[in-house]
Amino acid sequence: MTQAQKSFLFWTPRVFSILFILFVSIFALDVFSGVETIWKQILGFLIHLIPSYALIIGLIIAWRVEWFGALTYIGFSVWYISLANQPHWSVILLLIGLPIVIGLIWLVGWIYREEIRGSLNKPE
Repeated sequence: MTQAQKSFLFWTPRVFSILFILFVSIFALDVFSGVETIWKQILGFLIHLIPSYALIIGLIIAWRVEWFGALTYIGFSVWYISLANQPHWSVILLLIGLPIVIGLIWLVGWIYREEIRGSLNKPE
């Protein structure tokens, strides 16, 4: 495996995880379109961010334990499938398919973790 491939397998799931968390967090902003008081809107915003909090915790753990990243993102997809009632194809692609892909990249990184971490820690 080349150094570029090792670097790709190390950084891609981490960067994609951060981007996906930001993407999911955007949906929490819909609470500010209502007529509730600002405090109820802020509380609703914080509650709507619960999936993002869970993904952030998963990312923090997965940064060192890659299999946990695979479990977190594939688990997120399974959880979302259980909640979604006949989702639109775009929802399937973005909120179910994308985390599965991220989880699979975490899994591949875990499988090759010894090779990847060994080369990233060596000075060249």
